[in-house]
Amino acid sequence: MDPTSPASPVSAYPPIPSPEYRSRAPEFYGFVAWTSTSLLFILYVLWALLPDEYIIWLGVHWYPNREWAILIPAWATALAMFTYTTYSSMAIAATPSFSEMNSVTDNKGSFPSDSTSPYVLAAQPNAIPELYDIPIGLVNQVVHRSKKF
Repeated sequence: MDPTSPASPVSAYPPIPSPEYRSRAPEFYGFVAWTSTSLLFILYVLWALLPDEYIIWLGVHWYPNREWAILIPAWATALAMFTYTTYSSMAIAATPSFSEMNSVTDNKGSFPSDSTSPYVLAAQPNAIPELYDIPIGLVNQVVHRSKKF
């Protein structure tokens, strides 16, 4: 049997490592990242809230101005909002208007060369019709045939 057949879609190589040979490095990296992030947040909160006397008593004689405790989160929030607004604006600018043909079809469309032959061939018994993008004008003619404009 072929190793990537529908009955066995997973390839035989590379073999899946057994649990005793798997590395535990991601667990250690995750623990170090969690611990360092927690420690940095605690230091940030202490820097923002403790009076100057306590910080100097702890042995720290220089630290940034306290206004940065407000400015850093404010600038980060403004940057996040600016990023979302920028990407939304780029998506809106790239969207074609309703009057353009690109909003109905694209350049990958497959149109029939003769408007009757694919439909006549599909009407035969046991025929599988080909897949085509029907032009919007033909759709309007069929849908609105009985209406008089």
